[in-house]
Amino acid sequence: MTDLGALQFFLGLEVKQVEDGIFVSQKKYAADLLKKLNMTGCKIAATPMNLNEKLKKDDGTEETDAWSFRSLVGGLIYLTNKRLDISFVVGVISRFMHCPSRHHFGAAKRVLRYIAGTLDFGLWYDNISKFNLSGYTDRDWAGCLEDRRSTSGYVFGFGSGVVCWSSKKQATTALSSSEAEYTAATSSACQALWLKRILADINLKQKEATVIYCDNQATISMSKNPSFHGRTKHIDIRVHFIRDLVSDGSIILKYCNTNE
Repeated sequence: MTDLGALQFFLGLEVKQVEDGIFVSQKKYAADLLKKLNMTGCKIAATPMNLNEKLKKDDGTEETDAWSFRSLVGGLIYLTNKRLDISFVVGVISRFMHCPSRHHFGAAKRVLRYIAGTLDFGLWYDNISKFNLSGYTDRDWAGCLEDRRSTSGYVFGFGSGVVCWSSKKQATTALSSSEAEYTAATSSACQALWLKRILADINLKQKEATVIYCDNQATISMSKNPSFHGRTKHIDIRVHFIRDLVSDGSIILKYCNTNE
């Protein structure tokens, strides 16, 4: 680790500490990745993925160099350590590591074009004294064209900054958007429970219920009301674990409008 005043480098991470907070980023690592792939002067992309783009295994384009694709995606995966804004798209393109096509390679290079315009992005943590754990959960529905499974996503903040996030394809196929959201909310609740235990171990016990925001009213109702049996009886038992957490006051699901 090299100390340059308040700026420290460690395993590709940059930590800058000032009087009112700490900023963590991977600017140098991202710049080196762009240089390695000859993308330093590329055209900037406003988003890491095309709007409503659906990648699939057989997209009609020819196969590309698998080794180069894996090297590129591997670099992007490490970049998600502090860049949660690319977690979803990196998770999607990593599904095609075994047999990438030219279109898949183009989608991966678009992520680099987005990174080229957002090198200064990172995580900022204010110097505050009150720390409350809270989270957000969301999902797509049948986003994977191969098996029609949905992708769950969550992000948790503690105090002033984000500390935990995930974007992962669900293990089962949801029969409705509400079921997909319910499954995502349960995964988020399990993560919240684990985080609360970690915080208790370091003497930062969360006395109040952890609030998790979602944009689906049906999911909130299903977590509170067992009378939805006719609509939810096919859902795996483990998914209903969120009901126990809501009933005992460990978790509170609150509605958050999608536009917010």
